[in-house]
Amino acid sequence: MEQSPLLNIPSLPTPTTVQLIEALLFVAGEPVTVTELARVLDLPPDAVEQALDDLAAACAGRGVRLQRDADRVQMVSAPEAAAVIERFLGAPTPIRLSTAALETLTIIAYRQPITRAQIEAIRGVDSSSVLRALMARDLIAEGGRLETVGRPILYVTTAEFLRQFGLSSLADLPPLELPEAPAA
Repeated sequence: MEQSPLLNIPSLPTPTTVQLIEALLFVAGEPVTVTELARVLDLPPDAVEQALDDLAAACAGRGVRLQRDADRVQMVSAPEAAAVIERFLGAPTPIRLSTAALETLTIIAYRQPITRAQIEAIRGVDSSSVLRALMARDLIAEGGRLETVGRPILYVTTAEFLRQFGLSSLADLPPLELPEAPAA
């Protein structure tokens, strides 16, 4: 190890890109875009993507994971550690979702972006109160408006949905057959 000439102490080894990204995500506290990481590290986005893939692989089976939501990434605790973390933090027991809420959330997760009318056509009942409850819990959000008469809201799941259900991305959802949503 090399010595610093001024202070006569050993110099630190040069960190790898994976180590730097892990450190940045650890201190960020919120999702960070690949573009932001590339800018800070002065690297091309494809080099950052490769390092993120390496970091995700290194975190597999550990107590922390890399979670992606489109172009945004963050470090999160492993979902299988949730009960112990909640006990450690003294967090209250999470409120369970109703059957209607789970049903609606499932439809949105698998068919997003989707309108309320399309959800109701699949469920066969009014879903406005369930949608408000899911939005209040930050499990779904408005993902834009459909370019049609009335411009209905398009609903999508959020990063909080992924976190709550221990998913890295929507690709981790198990296969499921849902009835087709009618066209708007």
